[in-house]
Amino acid sequence: MEKYDLIILGSGSAAFGAAIKAVELRAKVAMVERYTIGGTCVNVGCVPSKHLLRVGEINYYGNHGHTGLNVSSSLDFGSTINEKREIVEGLRKGRYIDVIDALGITLVKGQAVFVSKNEVKVNGRILRSDKFIIATGSSPSILPIEGIDRVDYLTNVEAMELSELPESMVVLGGRALGLEFAQMFAHFGTKVTVLQRSQRIIPEEESIISDYLKIYLEEEGIDIQTDAGVKSVRKERGDIIVTALIGDETKEFVVEKLLMATGRKPNTRDLGLEKAGVRVDKNGTVIVDEEMRTTALNIWAAGDVLGEPMLETVAGKEGSIAAENALTGRGKKIDFSSVPHAIFTMPQVASVGLTEKKAEEKGINCRCSSIPMELVPKAVLAKDTRGLVKMVIDAETEHILGVHILASLAADMIHEGVLAVKFGMTIDDIIDTVHVFPTMTEAVKLAAQSFRRDVSRMSCCAE
Repeated sequence: MEKYDLIILGSGSAAFGAAIKAVELRAKVAMVERYTIGGTCVNVGCVPSKHLLRVGEINYYGNHGHTGLNVSSSLDFGSTINEKREIVEGLRKGRYIDVIDALGITLVKGQAVFVSKNEVKVNGRILRSDKFIIATGSSPSILPIEGIDRVDYLTNVEAMELSELPESMVVLGGRALGLEFAQMFAHFGTKVTVLQRSQRIIPEEESIISDYLKIYLEEEGIDIQTDAGVKSVRKERGDIIVTALIGDETKEFVVEKLLMATGRKPNTRDLGLEKAGVRVDKNGTVIVDEEMRTTALNIWAAGDVLGEPMLETVAGKEGSIAAENALTGRGKKIDFSSVPHAIFTMPQVASVGLTEKKAEEKGINCRCSSIPMELVPKAVLAKDTRGLVKMVIDAETEHILGVHILASLAADMIHEGVLAVKFGMTIDDIIDTVHVFPTMTEAVKLAAQSFRRDVSRMSCCAE
């Protein structure tokens, strides 16, 4: 029997956040991984998808003269996928495998199953500890659509391993994952249709942002159908036929490939959690308190197994907090109110804090102001003025409650908004801060200034 100070189940962002903190606290650590080291993000998530999105942008906008330059080129899809693999393998080794070695962590390959609250079995091997962290991540959630088990559908995993570019594709889901993959393949040259169940795409975002993004995506040839209830799928003469109720009308979509982007589910099955006293909800999500502790007093959990928000950075933060609490009892908590998120379409979406709707639901008397990116000099210079910045403030105190951005560099621009929300800044705090000219982040300052004056009638750099 092997004894450790801390045993971590999983090897993704949450697991490594926990492992690094545990080693800093001089703990003897074992990490158990059933599949590939690195988890979702580096292997089949953020890293490969963002590379492919960038290749698609270069291919599409270069050939469409988006910035005044028309660069004639053709996409080698096979080489693109191979390049993606090389990047993933390099980052997996440099940021995960080599880190395990450098930290002196014991890596155990195989499926961990709790046999008691202090023991897990891995391939017949018993590992013992007084403290555990469950960080086994998530996997694609497949809706129980009629006929789905009889067609060769894709998830994000298979979509990024295709050997040939499909001519046509239906993407089920109009949130972050669905829209990123829809635009990615559209930019490669695939004819893409998006079917979204709700009345609008990315329904949790500000409605003005989802409305404008839909327009931009449709301008690029993506067919977006909202209020779409998928009834069945079937295979016929090599094609996949998707039958959906669009409003009150039944439509059929005949395509080469079907991509399921209908959410993710926590990987908590087959862990023997009941033997350890760890409870999960009906969706398989591990139930924890604010300190990441499960219903078993010696077991913590972090990352996607906790459900939304399923974000790489949140997982790492949760893992670090879980490990510190497990080993020191400090009772640290994570503040989700200032956690940003982004969608890497082009233009990108990024958001932090409360939307106007959420503020009103909380009974807050708020004010909002939006400025179009066409008022931002850097966006004009870059010849991409698509998008806007919307700021939500407390009407009485003028504290910034939320910042919501649709712009080509929204994911980079959001961090000023993150600090504003995190530290309770007012619009005057932003207005009084000198910004570099010309930059995209001036848009956040312009949004703050728009509460005071008509920014469309200002000169550049005016205070």
